[in-house]
Amino acid sequence: MAKPIVSVLFVCLGNICRSPSAHGVFQQVLEKAGAADRVRVDSCGTGDFHIGKAPDQRAIAAARKRNIDIDSLRARQFEPADLKQFDYILVMDRHNLENIRDIWHRYGGTQPELFLGYGQSHDVDEVPDPYYGGEQGFERVLDLIEDASQGLLRDIRERHF
Repeated sequence: MAKPIVSVLFVCLGNICRSPSAHGVFQQVLEKAGAADRVRVDSCGTGDFHIGKAPDQRAIAAARKRNIDIDSLRARQFEPADLKQFDYILVMDRHNLENIRDIWHRYGGTQPELFLGYGQSHDVDEVPDPYYGGEQGFERVLDLIEDASQGLLRDIRERHF
């Protein structure tokens, strides 16, 4: 197996809904494209309140409906070292983007950006937090993530493969 040449980090607030969903979806996209051995994928949150916890059960259930397994993922908090270790730091919303940018301004490294900037089928630029909503919010999150994941794969292929 080839050593990964590209690394991608997905970031949300608690790392139990949006970023693990993006982690799982993008891993599946890579596997279907035959590129999983060339891209390392991880996820984290800006907050520390869920460290070590599994994804939200609603996120797991929504992902499972699409044959995506995120059960084994565990929440971790973003660290300044991530800015040097990842080629893409993709954030779910503006609030968390500003938090990461504050760290980026101090430490340098990979410039964080909004993940949905890679999407092409939707007219939103933030992945809404489904935590306080119903199951439909988790489905919407997956739709947005799937679209942006295809655009991200295209970008990685054009720039790195």
